[in-house]
Amino acid sequence: MLLGTGTPVPDPDRSGPSLAVVAGGQAYLVDFGPGVVRRAQAAFLAGVKELEATRLTRAFVTHLHSDHTAGYPDLVLTPATVGRRAPLEVYGPLGIELMTSHVLAAWARDLAARERASGELLRGSDLVAAHDVQPGVVYRDANVTVKAFAVGHGACPNAYGYRFEAADRTVVVSGDTGPGDAVATACSGCDVLVHEVYSAARLALGPPGWRAYHESSHTSTVELARTARAARPKLLVLTHALLWGATEEELLAEVRAGYDGKVVLGNDLDVW
Repeated sequence: MLLGTGTPVPDPDRSGPSLAVVAGGQAYLVDFGPGVVRRAQAAFLAGVKELEATRLTRAFVTHLHSDHTAGYPDLVLTPATVGRRAPLEVYGPLGIELMTSHVLAAWARDLAARERASGELLRGSDLVAAHDVQPGVVYRDANVTVKAFAVGHGACPNAYGYRFEAADRTVVVSGDTGPGDAVATACSGCDVLVHEVYSAARLALGPPGWRAYHESSHTSTVELARTARAARPKLLVLTHALLWGATEEELLAEVRAGYDGKVVLGNDLDVW
C-alpha cells in the first residue's frame, strides 16, 4: 500500500515517500516521509487494520535524504504517545542509528514529561531500536524475508532498495536511484515493482547542471522502461514522480513507449 507518493515538492495531495508491505497481519513500512503516521491512520480507517498507529513496529529506510526521513520523529513518537508499547524496529543504511539518537535527544524533555505523566517507559531502546545494515538479508520473520540491495543515488552514500519475499508474493522497492542494473536484478520477475521516475521529455528542457544532477540521481521514463523490460514485474507502480509540468498521462505514455507491461502511476493510499 502506498502511503506517500510525493517528492521534496510540498504537494498537498501527495505526502512524503512511504509505503507499507502488509503480510501475516504485520505492516512493514518503507521510508517515512512527512505525514507518514496520519496517512497510515487514514489507511486504518479505510480498513487496513495493520496500519493502526500503535501497530507500526517495523520500518525500513532506503536512504537518509530529508524527504524520506522527515516523518521519522512522528513515527517514533506519535504511536508511542497514543499507546504503542513495543519498540519500533528500524533498519537502514549507515547513519540511521545516529539519526535515531538525535531524534531521541531532541525530544528528551517531551519523553521525560510523558513518562512522568503516564508512568510508562517511553525512552531509549524501549521506544525505538535502529539498526545500520549492509546489503543482503536484513530481516526475517514468519511472514517475510527482507533483502537490501545497493543502488546509485548520485552523491548520496549508502542508498538501498528492498526486496520483500512473502509466501505468496514478492515486492521490490527501488528507493531513489539513478539508472543501473541493481533493481532489475533484485526484481527478476517479481510480482510488484515500485519505482521512482522522472519525465525524460521535461528534463530536456532544463539547464545543464540541473539535468546532470537528475540524470545521476534518478531514473527517467526511458531508463525505467529499459529496467522494467529486464525486471519483468507483473505490475510496475510509479511513485516519487518528477513531472515538471508534464501531465500524469504524458508521464505514463513516456514509459509505455518503451515498455508494454502493466504500469500504473501510484497515488497516496492506493493498494495492490
